Formats: sequence, C-alpha cells, structure tokens
Amino acid sequence: MQTIVNKTFDDIAVGDTASTERTLLANDIRAWVSAFGDMSLPGVTDGTQASSGIATAILSALVASALPGPGSLIRATSVTIDGALPVGSPLTARLVVRAKQPDTGIVILDGQCSDSEGRVFATAKLDVLAPTRRQEHQIAEHRLTGLVERCRGLKPMPTGVVHPCSADALGGAVEAAESDLIIPVLFGPEAEIRRVADQAHLNIDGYQIVDTEGPEDSASKAADAAKMGKVAALMKGSLHTNVFLHAVMQKDANLLVGRLVSHCAMVSVPTYARRFVISDAALNIAPDTDAKRDICQNAIGFARALGVDLPKVAVLAAVEMVETRMPATLDGAILAKMADRGQIVGGVVDGPLDLDAAVDAEAARIKRIESPIAGLADVLIVPNIEAGNLVYKNLTFMADAQTAGLVVGARVPLILTSRADTAAVRRFSAAAAVLYAEALARDPASVLPALVE
Repeated sequence: MQTIVNKTFDDIAVGDTASTERTLLANDIRAWVSAFGDMSLPGVTDGTQASSGIATAILSALVASALPGPGSLIRATSVTIDGALPVGSPLTARLVVRAKQPDTGIVILDGQCSDSEGRVFATAKLDVLAPTRRQEHQIAEHRLTGLVERCRGLKPMPTGVVHPCSADALGGAVEAAESDLIIPVLFGPEAEIRRVADQAHLNIDGYQIVDTEGPEDSASKAADAAKMGKVAALMKGSLHTNVFLHAVMQKDANLLVGRLVSHCAMVSVPTYARRFVISDAALNIAPDTDAKRDICQNAIGFARALGVDLPKVAVLAAVEMVETRMPATLDGAILAKMADRGQIVGGVVDGPLDLDAAVDAEAARIKRIESPIAGLADVLIVPNIEAGNLVYKNLTFMADAQTAGLVVGARVPLILTSRADTAAVRRFSAAAAVLYAEALARDPASVLPALVE
C-alpha cells in the first residue's frame, strides 16, 4: 500500500514544489482519442486538444496526490501548449506555489511540463482550494514505476547476463545498469559481445565479460557463478529458454530448493486500480495439483518480495462452483483447503473463482459469492499455460499493461525476458529481481518457506 498525506492551507508556503515523472506512450494517446474523440495527431501537431488535455490531466493529478494533495479542489485552470508532447521518453511535471489567498483559501500554482532535455512544452496556472484539515489515504500501488523507485535505496545487484549477443539483449542489460539496478557480468563470446555493442552504440566499458564458446557454455558458466555467489541473479540473453533453464536445473548448479520453479509476472493495467501477479504464463505447460501448489507458493513469495504483505490468491477456473468434470475447479478447491491446513503459507487462498469475481467485487456480489478474495485478488493462478499466456499477452498488447516477470522458486531470481519485450519491461523485470533477491537475502522464509507435507 502507498500512503498519501496532504498539505493544508496553513501548511503550504509560497515556493513549495511538487514534481512527478512519467513516460507517455502511443497507447496513452490512443486512449485519450478514444475517450474524448480528438482525431488530431498529438505529438505531431502542436496545440491539439489532446496535448492540452493530457498536460492538464497530469498536472491535475499532481495537485490531487501531492500539492496540496487529497481534499484539494481545482477552481480554475489555464494551460498553454508550447511544443509537441514527448511520446516514448520521460517527461517531468512540476508545480510551484506562487501565492496564497487567506480570505478565500485559494492557492495559486504555476505548473509546467518539460521533456527529458528540459524543454518546456506546456505551462499552466491553477487556482486550487486547499484542504483545511489533514488527510491521509492508503491506496493500492498501481503503476510499476514504483518498483524502480523502491530500488533507489538498494545497491545495484551483480547479475549474470547470459549470452547477450543481440542488440536487444545487451541493450536491456545496459539500460538496467544505467538505471542503477544491476551490475552486469556478461557471459558470452567476448568478440561477439563487443561487435554487438559497437554496432548498437552501447557503452560496455567497465563491464566484466566472461568469455565462452557458445550458448550452452554461457549458461553453464553463469549458473556456476550464481552457485558460488558471484552474481545474485541471472538474466536471459539471446539464447533459447530451454538452454538457459537447463543449466540452472542441473544438480551440480545447486540452485534448486526441492520445488518446482515457475514464472510470475506483476501486471499493472491502466483501467484496474491495483497491480496483480499472474502465474504461470510462460513455463509450466499443464501443471497438476501438486505443481500448482508450488506455483501458488512461489507467487505468494514473489508478491511479498514486491511489497504485498498478505497476498490474496485467486485460483482461477471458468466457474466458481466445484464441477467434477472441470479439473481446474477441483484444483481451486484443493489448493484453498491446503492453505487452510498450512500446506500453503504467507497468503490467503481461495478457489475456484472465475476471473470477474476475483477482480470485481460487484460481480461477486451479483453472483452471491462470499470470499475474502472477491474483488481484491493480488495473485491470479491460471489453469494452464495457454490460459495464462493469452491473458498476459492480451493485457500487454491490447490494454497497455506494464509487466515485470521473473522465474522464481530457485536460489536466485531468473530474469526471463522475451524478444518482444520493451525496454520498460526489461527495466521493471530487473527492478523486480533486485527486490526479490533483497527479500530473499533478508528473510528467506518469507519468500521461499519450507514446504509442509
């Protein structure tokens, strides 16, 4: 949960500031066009309705969340657009208190939005009725930029990057390093890595390179480095997933802990008010009940490492009633009872639940489903890889979801990115790995508890 505290009129002083950073994507622009019907080309033509509206929305959100914060009421706003919206690169929104009007309780704010080069593309004046009493609100964390922010107080994590012999794979590692998330150790043919870096104009000066003979050798040497504690995480590069995981799963690597490893992805969808974990969308094809128990326990540890104190886990099926002809409903009921008996720990588990009841309290109410999970699911356990993969990719490619994915259940987190993943997904996944590894080192039992038979 995130705590937001406001400033009352008496607390505010002239010169007080607040700022936020975010990256506008093309999907954000399309969402604005869809919602408000502006068919112009924002970001290409300056001064469009979308440019003005989006700048106003960003500054208004900053008023509501930071200055003055909850309880504020915007009385008047004027925005001037001085340039094109930066799409695909960071922008900074900033508010400054220009004046206070004690007779009306109005605070006058100057606002501006600037691009990553510091160029101002929007200025604004906002008249805001400030709150008169202190308010504090707990809200569910949403966008995944919070994962990166949580890493700022942690040291960059030594990470074995396995066979980064493509521009995408090497670029993802370099970006994570430039964000102070990881210290890359590159496992691969040195000449090939340097050739890729030169062609992609990537600076890898200062990075340790462990020369290898090919993908299998890269994966083996990286797994050995993880075994010896030289790296705290492994990141897949441009090699096949089965080659990457085969090295990790070898007995001599000593990276397994006697349970199934599984893929977990934290997902943030703009139209849903809380982020959630989905598992397993990428690794285990048709898990049986025992495998789902490990998947469930791994997902609870993943969610806890990323800031969910008591994850609420929904075991999904097509219906919420137990139907003996539908194995997923039996799995849901069994896993819920296993959690009751202490065979799954650290979270609240219920099932079977259909997706709408798991994420929408009103749907659960209409269906008369009584569950501590209804409308509040932090973790969604899918029946099989097809269901998980379809849900995950639908949200990613059609709903502008942010995602951060790891393979967990081993002694170190495994960053398993796809060739189609964006730079943001790679950055968020690296941040998730940092937080998971830190939690694993600080309190192993909270992330990988001993199994109860």
